[in-house]
Amino acid sequence: MQRIEVASGAPFREIGMTDVADMPPLPLDVLADRQRAGRVWVAVDARERPLAFAVVDLVDGCAHVLQLSVDPAYARRGIGRGLLDDVAEWAAGRGLPALTLTTFRSVPWNGPYYARCGFRELTGGEVTAGLAELLAAEAALGLDPADRIAMRRSIER
Repeated sequence: MQRIEVASGAPFREIGMTDVADMPPLPLDVLADRQRAGRVWVAVDARERPLAFAVVDLVDGCAHVLQLSVDPAYARRGIGRGLLDDVAEWAAGRGLPALTLTTFRSVPWNGPYYARCGFRELTGGEVTAGLAELLAAEAALGLDPADRIAMRRSIER
């Protein structure tokens, strides 16, 4: 999974966002913790090799997509969207009202992609306390707060 996350960061280098491309992947202990909690989804090929993954936390009573990464060699095949749908099904089964995430507004495979997957950008008053904390933590890591957004996808029941 870390290999996939690092590889999925490479396109950021191509658009001049080298700091983002060079960010370290989620630590193994974080991945293991979320896996034990049943909040990791992995898409595999016919030989059971990982192609993509999603990691979810719970933030303000919603399933928060902490990380969605697709190996660039398998991008644009609906794998990420499928993982998001799997997470939404899991969330619905637990009575959670929505999926949330934070992402880049202007990067085509971020904000615009998630909008195509049913997410909408939250406006100032809609950003919950937990999401505001996450956005602040991202700004402290050096991510441009003017280009970071929180998004939400309601769960249909």
